[in-house]
Formats: sequence, C-alpha cells, structure tokens
Amino acid sequence: MPKLSHARNGDSWEFVHAGLLFDCDGVLVDSVAAAAPAWDAWASRYAPSFDFLRDAPHGMRPRDVVARLVGASAAEAATAELVALEIEAAVHTREIPGAARLVGALPRDVWALVTSSNRAVAMARLRSSDVPRPPAMVAAEDVSLGKPAPDPYLLGAYLLARAPEDCIVFEDSVPGIRSARAAGVGAVIGVGPGSAAGDPDLIVADLDSVRWRRGVLVVDAADGRG
Repeated sequence: MPKLSHARNGDSWEFVHAGLLFDCDGVLVDSVAAAAPAWDAWASRYAPSFDFLRDAPHGMRPRDVVARLVGASAAEAATAELVALEIEAAVHTREIPGAARLVGALPRDVWALVTSSNRAVAMARLRSSDVPRPPAMVAAEDVSLGKPAPDPYLLGAYLLARAPEDCIVFEDSVPGIRSARAAGVGAVIGVGPGSAAGDPDLIVADLDSVRWRRGVLVVDAADGRG
C-alpha cells in the first residue's frame, strides 16, 4: 500500500501535492527499437556473445553494464562509443501511450526525469517521441551510483525541493523500483506488466491510465496492492 496520503475510489487512486519522478525508457518512451540495434552493433566489437533482447539488465546505467562486459579499464571508451550509437539510433524511439499528454499537463515544479541513460541519449529519445522536455533531470552521469542504489531518486526529490516520501515514482524495471524503495519514496507506480517483478504499489499498463486533474494525480490501476 502506498505510504503517501491517498484516496481510493474503486480502481482509481488519487494523490494530492505529490512530486512526480519519471523513469524514461519504458515509462515515457519505448526505446527498444532504438536501443537493440545500437547495443548489438556495439557488442559485435566489444562483446560478441551479448544479445540486447536476451541479456540486457534493463534499468541500469549503460556504463555499469559495459564495465561488467569489458572491464573497468576499457569501460570509458567503450561506453562513449555505445552512447554515440544510441544517439544515432534514437530516431526509432516512440512515445509510451499517454506520456506526452500527462507530462505536458503537469506544472513545471511538480515533475522531474530520473533516467539511467546518459543525458544526451535521453534527450534525443524524448525529441524523437515528441515527449516534452523535463524541467529537471537526473541522468547517468549525474550520480556516483546508479539504480538500484538510491542516489538517482534522492537527487530527483532534491531537485523538486521535496522529501522523498512526498514523491511518487513511475518505473518499469526491477533495478529502478529498488532504487525508489531505497530512497524512501512515498509510492511506486509500475508501468507495464514487467514491473510486477519489482512489487510496486500500483501497476498501470501505460500512462493512458494516469491523469492530472486540477492538482490531483488520478491513477486507474490495473493492479492495486493496497
């Protein structure tokens, strides 16, 4: 059950005065068609046995995954090459249903993006999918430790000038949900069926199930755990 104060009406949950922290890939944008060819092209040189769709630990920073594959000494150069490939392939990114409508309706001081992607990659994917630019953003290079450590969501709450327990996180990955939990956020909303493995408070199929109505966040949850 969410720790954050809420009201429930059937399958709908209402939250007032919450800060909203959104992951990017799998929450605001569908980047699989962009990430897979970039990673597989990169792997053909650096890690031939790696297959993105089969092996990628979603929700983690690329540089952390790269370091596991090529070793710490080669990680910086290898990550830079991967980032360049991801930016080039970002044109294949598409919006998660409801994302542009939802964040476009939010006041600028209410929401921030907290992503494991590098800043340039995330911005390229948002542009390609026509999702509005976030007013505040935490990217891979902004924290010493990425998800599942709490650092990204702690910094996201700080950028909104809110305590973590006054924030709602939207996440699709297990590392992301663990990061949010470790940061002590007030509620975690899983996006997509794959988020269930992280045991979020609520699950929505996509952001078509979420609305901003005169300062109130309304969530039509497919699965409410409370």
